[in-house]
Amino acid sequence: MMIDELTELHIAESFFTRSMAAMDSLFLLFLIPLIPLSLLSILALIVRPRPIKIPIKSRHVFITGGSSGIGLALAQRAASEGARVSILARSAVKLEEAKKSIQLATGVEVATFSADVRDYDAVSKAIDESGPIDVLVVNQGVFTATELVKHSPEDVKFTIDVNLVGSFNVIKAALPAMKARKDRGPASITLVSSQAGQVGIYGYTAYSASKFGLQGLAQALQQEVIADDIHVTLIFPPDTDTPGFEEEQKSRPEVTSIIAASSGSMKTEEVARKAMDGIKSGNFTVSCNFEGFLLSLATTGMSPQRSCWLAFLEVITAGPIRLVALFFQWDWYKAIEKWSRTKTK
Repeated sequence: MMIDELTELHIAESFFTRSMAAMDSLFLLFLIPLIPLSLLSILALIVRPRPIKIPIKSRHVFITGGSSGIGLALAQRAASEGARVSILARSAVKLEEAKKSIQLATGVEVATFSADVRDYDAVSKAIDESGPIDVLVVNQGVFTATELVKHSPEDVKFTIDVNLVGSFNVIKAALPAMKARKDRGPASITLVSSQAGQVGIYGYTAYSASKFGLQGLAQALQQEVIADDIHVTLIFPPDTDTPGFEEEQKSRPEVTSIIAASSGSMKTEEVARKAMDGIKSGNFTVSCNFEGFLLSLATTGMSPQRSCWLAFLEVITAGPIRLVALFFQWDWYKAIEKWSRTKTK
């Protein structure tokens, strides 16, 4: 009788143990989706996504560096969408050519202004003449792809002055009227950076420094103008088929070309399309290709995020993306080491 009771007790304990194990498994199955859902809920509370639509039709779009490359492609796209477009560049000749090109493609006549972005007074005068701006695209940029040891101090200063100080000049000149606009509809300030403004690249010391600076400018500026319903967008194009890029390829270091090849190049029209879509959506960061998207995840830092889904992706991929970034970095340094060995032979 005692043996039967012990057997029954053992069976009962075994059943209880199996039941508890099954419950633990069910609890884990319940817990697995609960963790990411909880994280997503927290991020939705922090990010507080609010859809933004920046109208382009019938609004004033002002583009610096608008006589060629990405700036010209953006001007043409804005004109085709019904915007009143103004473009600014240094060369009056190139501005006239761009004006004819845009009119031929869209039937729209754009306003042109010749000024050097390093000259605040000249920029301010041009912007005042153009009228209050709804969408400002700060696109001017210069670069010389060479090692820092070969850069003259004048080259470095020129790059920083045009790319970074020039951006301050343009925004400072346009901002008072943008903040005081009557319709109070959402406005936009866009800075065109570069993937070399996300990660330092061999041969781009001065250029990368100037473009990295735009990230700090954009982040701080967004905090200053958000109360005025002005939304800052930062564009990160890869190598783009522009006249400047064609010239740069003739003289840039071989290692720079090897590293840049890992991201490929894009057409100006494609970059302009992605940029304009990002501007109209009020996105802070706009990547133009998959590699750029990965770079954005890896280097997001304190950048504002409008989408809780993308914020979630940034959080959960921080480790893996850092691993990918380290792999690319290792690959680049191997290329530099290989190039150095062939150079010393």
